[in-house]
Amino acid sequence: MALPIINSIASWILKKRIHQIELFQKYPNEVQEELLFSLIRIAENTDLGKEYDFSSIKTYQTFSERLPIATYEDLEPLIERTRKGEQNVIWPTSIKWFAKSSGTTNAKSKFIPVSMEALEDCHYKAAKDLLSLYLNNNENSQLFTGKSLRLGGSKQLYEDNNSFFGDLSAILIENMPIWAEFSSTPSNKVSLMSDWEIKLGAIVRETIQENVTSFAGVPSWMMVLLNKALEETGKGDLLEIWPNAEVYFHGGVSFNPYREQYKKIIPSSSFNYYEIYNASEGFFAIQDLNNSDELLLMLDYGIFYEFIPMDSFGTPEQVVVRLSEVQVNRNYAVVITTNAGLWRYLIGDTVRFTSVDPYRIKVTGRTKHHINVFGEELMIENTDKAIAKACKETNTEVLDYTVAPIFMEGREKGAHEWMIEFRKVPEDIAIFHHVLDENLKAHNSDYEAKRTNNMTLNPPIINIARKDLFYDWLKNQGKLGGQHKIPRLSNERHYLDQLKELQHSTETI
Repeated sequence: MALPIINSIASWILKKRIHQIELFQKYPNEVQEELLFSLIRIAENTDLGKEYDFSSIKTYQTFSERLPIATYEDLEPLIERTRKGEQNVIWPTSIKWFAKSSGTTNAKSKFIPVSMEALEDCHYKAAKDLLSLYLNNNENSQLFTGKSLRLGGSKQLYEDNNSFFGDLSAILIENMPIWAEFSSTPSNKVSLMSDWEIKLGAIVRETIQENVTSFAGVPSWMMVLLNKALEETGKGDLLEIWPNAEVYFHGGVSFNPYREQYKKIIPSSSFNYYEIYNASEGFFAIQDLNNSDELLLMLDYGIFYEFIPMDSFGTPEQVVVRLSEVQVNRNYAVVITTNAGLWRYLIGDTVRFTSVDPYRIKVTGRTKHHINVFGEELMIENTDKAIAKACKETNTEVLDYTVAPIFMEGREKGAHEWMIEFRKVPEDIAIFHHVLDENLKAHNSDYEAKRTNNMTLNPPIINIARKDLFYDWLKNQGKLGGQHKIPRLSNERHYLDQLKELQHSTETI
């Protein structure tokens, strides 16, 4: 069958889903409530369902009063029982897949349960919805005349107690539908290579001969891959390698610090960028409009949402609200109940609602990845925007960064200390320093108040990282490629001190 015909048929099939998406936008709270009670009814005879007497839960209020908010540590004993072969513990259908994740907050591995319902009704459904929304907004797309260059994790799957664990991307590839494998590159064999540095070259060799029409992956690692492709081919930009490329589907980290770098290697005003918000625990939101930085919260993936306002998070006054009670422009920690047995699970992400009709969000950071040592409430959203603007104003490019507090000693005021690795170093670091500080003030009024007349905070200190410092740090941690990312903000100095030690030890060799 000719490729244009395949493209037309695939587009027609995918766009049929748009009506259902419009339906949950019209009746969001009804869809969510119906989903919650469906999950409760399905799981009422599990061990956890019996413990909390799911069969008698008839209202959201009862559900919220009876089940506590849970961290991974709270659910770990039940998850471990499931990993060792017990079933019907947290979810009634068999769970044999576990997404191994350490995140950026803890070196200890987490094993997130992935049921077949989560695979089919959440992750794969979201992949199709992403294409549906993109095609609906781009009638002339030729997406299916070529392939998607995907960049996933580097770890193989491992078997333990008759269950399998590994990167979520490896689990998705292992269970991938035929249609997805047919339309993707590189091959599964190359995608699942465990050595990131060998894998990088293999991907380039395999994909430069393909007709790539889209890219999919984490911006930081994808940039490494695409620069490798330019280096290997000697081409000036990516469209010389893949002239039919039309869209980059990205997620995992904020795109703001990387946007200008992508525009340089993909010099086309018609090229599209579509953001997604997914994690090992589920697929949550998709950019549903061209040229937007807002994500539509997807409400029919087997995930029930609750939210904790960050101004009360972790305090005795902490409150939990459901979707119908959220407010625009307020930061919330995300709580999910899923079709893989995660009940009122605190995933560690924070979001801000930009709209409630429909429900659209921006990911603002992590509950543990902010700095509030001095009452400044600095979020990753603030620093990413400030870095992006500082780069633009000073003609600079940043690869990675992290920030930590300098604690007050005696009469000395506190400050923030940055480690920044530049692709293109500022001509005048003092000007960059000033512009960054001013943009932080512009994006965060609490930071501005603490910085006014150096009232509480002295000016930030910037360390310029040597080449590949962050890469080497991740390599030392065994976290190259995939979903691994640099911890941007921290309330303590653990990450920054490690980086400074690594920088110093290399400089003194």
